[in-house]
Amino acid sequence: MRIGWSTSVIQGGHTGIAEYVFALMRAFATAAEHHEFVLFVLEKDLPLFAFAGETAKLVPVAERFRPPLQDIHWHQRILPGLVREHRLDVLHVPSYRRMLWPKPCPLVATVHDLAAFRVPGKYDWKRMFYGRVVAQRLARRQDAIIAISHTTARDIAKFWKIGGERVTVIHHGVDGRRFAPAPAGIAKAVGRERFGLDRPFFLYVARLEHPAKNHLRLITAYERFRAATRLPWQLVLAGKDWHGANVIHSAIERSPCSQDIRRLGFVSEEDLPMLYRAADVFVCPSLYEGFGMPPLEAMACGCPVICADRGALAEVTGDAAILVDPEDVAGLAAQLTRVAIEEDVRGALRKAGLERAAYFDWKRTAAQTGEVYERATRLRKKANVRLKFSEQWS
Repeated sequence: MRIGWSTSVIQGGHTGIAEYVFALMRAFATAAEHHEFVLFVLEKDLPLFAFAGETAKLVPVAERFRPPLQDIHWHQRILPGLVREHRLDVLHVPSYRRMLWPKPCPLVATVHDLAAFRVPGKYDWKRMFYGRVVAQRLARRQDAIIAISHTTARDIAKFWKIGGERVTVIHHGVDGRRFAPAPAGIAKAVGRERFGLDRPFFLYVARLEHPAKNHLRLITAYERFRAATRLPWQLVLAGKDWHGANVIHSAIERSPCSQDIRRLGFVSEEDLPMLYRAADVFVCPSLYEGFGMPPLEAMACGCPVICADRGALAEVTGDAAILVDPEDVAGLAAQLTRVAIEEDVRGALRKAGLERAAYFDWKRTAAQTGEVYERATRLRKKANVRLKFSEQWS
């Protein structure tokens, strides 16, 4: 089977969708003898796919198509011709933002979340309109949709009115070779040397996005924790600036704890596992997630996790994390205090997190995704047969 992937939504490798694309491609590499992959990649992103050079054909896409409107134009007007040129059996678009209207071959799309329906003001009005109105119509043109959680699948059914065999829930995996525990002494030493972190710290890995990632309430809860305990713990925020980042930066600069709130910016793929290992507690107060990779990666590295009870976070973490109402600042502060003070709680969370993370496997994700490709082609063939039969009797 010749499988095409559109990869323009990875945004330079700095997004969760990028991690999904990279991890899935690595997992599929072991199935290269069964499938041929054709990846359409923006020119400046080509080095990011060097690892796939031997198992996939990389087709460069001109940089002039990187801006969103030009990228949408490329998907709708140019990509269909490339699909035919490369004689693809199926095309996978790993984000609802670039789903195709033309149907040059069976179409598969991955929907990570429908946060535009769940978090008011998450995007500007244009992106909100696209997510709520345009994407709904495009989704109905797809032969198969992959939802990365049962939460997302329920949202697809509720807001887009799509369900049944066209929607398949496939959880992400976690790379156990990269995300694994290390001796605490080594992790702390690297944390000091690489990041200058020489005290216990809470870690939050998420792009600096307001209001969706809920940084402001976390900052307030951290301030209350410090005032109540006087413990020298730091709050470390890892992630690049996004919509509303200026609001977060202003809150930090006004905070009485500003000297102890560290902003690391985007953390590279190489450094991220060690940062998780060096952290004493991982905190994820996001208002909504379609899956939630950072809490899972933190658990796989042996880091205790506190996370919001919204979206798919509870589905992913199960009983291995402390769940909190992300809008309850007092409750969040209380859990920060509890986990910082009670070492046995951290130990129990660490053990439960490692057991939970072991369930998620990218090889399983790839195998299930391959089944969706095959089902999409079968569904298209059935639809074509029905159409021909209808035409014969019309």
